[in-house]
Amino acid sequence: MEKAQELLSQSWDLIITYGGRLVLAVLVLIIGLSIIKRMTNTFRKTMNKREVDASLVPFLSSLINAGLKVMLIISIAGMVGIEMTSFVAVLGAAGLAVGLALQGSLSNFAGGVLILILKPFRVGDFIEGAGVSGTVREIQIFYTFLTTPTGQEIMVPNGSLSNNSIVNYSYNSTRRLDMTFGIGYGDDIDKAKAILHEIAGAESRFLEDKGVTIFVEALADSSVNIRLRAWTNNGDYWDVLNGLNEKVKKAFDGAGVGIPFPQMDLHLVEDRTK
Repeated sequence: MEKAQELLSQSWDLIITYGGRLVLAVLVLIIGLSIIKRMTNTFRKTMNKREVDASLVPFLSSLINAGLKVMLIISIAGMVGIEMTSFVAVLGAAGLAVGLALQGSLSNFAGGVLILILKPFRVGDFIEGAGVSGTVREIQIFYTFLTTPTGQEIMVPNGSLSNNSIVNYSYNSTRRLDMTFGIGYGDDIDKAKAILHEIAGAESRFLEDKGVTIFVEALADSSVNIRLRAWTNNGDYWDVLNGLNEKVKKAFDGAGVGIPFPQMDLHLVEDRTK
């Protein structure tokens, strides 16, 4: 009985000593997280109003949010009664252990910093890198979010992007269109080239100062390949590409120019040994 009473007395003393601090710490945590959320949203809105680079806004917002939360946790630890010297030492040791365990995440963070400093791409650019392609929707601390043409969302680690080749299709305002059309060996090459020149001349989205080039590219196994090269504004590229395929096919059909498919001639040799 005496031990039970002693334990009860000690528990009551602990509740009196630390209970109020714990309740206060929980309240500070809840209120603090709410304030941090509002501050982050306010910062994001302010940056957007000042027309700061759209690539920087989510990255800086995430960084500020994480930093404020760390400061909040340290403050709450002091309120509970944890000695800051010991807490900082434990936090440093834990940080070292976590850093070693999360080397990939640290690499992604460093990659994000490099992306924002070197700016190989911005939000809204269509890029290809780390084996995927899509339009950049957002650049965060550890990941870059891409949206594919089919509407899929891809989270690409910043470390992978910064350590691999990146193709930015939106970097330049103009883009060269390269298309190859195959005709049969029995068809008239000059006639096919004249049709392509006519179609290219009627395409208003081709840039006149860049010119149009049409030439025989190769004598392939099943076709004579004619290459068409022209320049368009970046935003018109896909529309011109898709529309031109249909126009050329209809024009070739109307003029009797064939577009061959892969084929192979088989020669049967009679076995005279029987």
